[in-house]
Amino acid sequence: MYIVVDIGGTKTRVAGSADLEAFGEPMIFDTPQKYDEGIAAIVEAARTCSMGSSVELISIGAPGVIAPDHRSLATKGNIPDWKDKPLAAEIESALGGKAYMENDTALCGLGEALYGAGKGVDTIMYMTVSTGVGGVRIVHGHIDSPERSAEIGYQYLSIGDPLQRFSDLVSGKAIQKRFGVHPKELGKDHAVWEELARHTAIGVHNSILHWSPDRVVLGGSMFNEIGIPVERVKFHLQGIMRAFRAIPEIVHSQLGDVGGLWGGMARLKQLK
Repeated sequence: MYIVVDIGGTKTRVAGSADLEAFGEPMIFDTPQKYDEGIAAIVEAARTCSMGSSVELISIGAPGVIAPDHRSLATKGNIPDWKDKPLAAEIESALGGKAYMENDTALCGLGEALYGAGKGVDTIMYMTVSTGVGGVRIVHGHIDSPERSAEIGYQYLSIGDPLQRFSDLVSGKAIQKRFGVHPKELGKDHAVWEELARHTAIGVHNSILHWSPDRVVLGGSMFNEIGIPVERVKFHLQGIMRAFRAIPEIVHSQLGDVGGLWGGMARLKQLK
């Protein structure tokens, strides 16, 4: 049995796979802010998903920068109590299998490249806008430079005082702080979505200049029906692109909230 875990800033998802071709119904729960509570919840869910079978390999997607040895989180991110904790080792000890950690966005991008909206092209750029902002480049079905995470949410979109980061302008966390309500409570006709579509287009533009993808896949909760319209991001991107004669394809992700589980399964298949 194989276990795939996707730890997000808001939700955690755990599923089991018997053959690395598909996975069972995921168990989904709020991500605990306390590390010990999080480990306990993941282990309990994994044991349920394994249905009594021995666990061979475990994929763990986690938010933020992964330590060089791929065993722990190196940054605080949205779950600060998890930083520098022996995440992979504790899950291995509890479940008995070998654990591999990757950045959660990287695994979502890998899932989209192999099973979702990125199929059929050599290079995709996956960008997620949800609690935070993340991105990854997938080349020929593999995570580009898996030994280190890309943190495109930290790019500055202004040179004024104070400097403003991409994630400070468009993330769900930033919008909730700005308006005092969950973003979906703003309604789909709120004027802020057009503003965020332009900000997102600028962030996408900058990342395209560095990564030159064949296709851009946009995912995460901020691109839901109440959220940033992908077509408006494409519209604004067409208006600001000067470096290339044409922009790459801009599409919405297809795997939804379980993209990280598909990516985790694909990563275990590559490592097996």
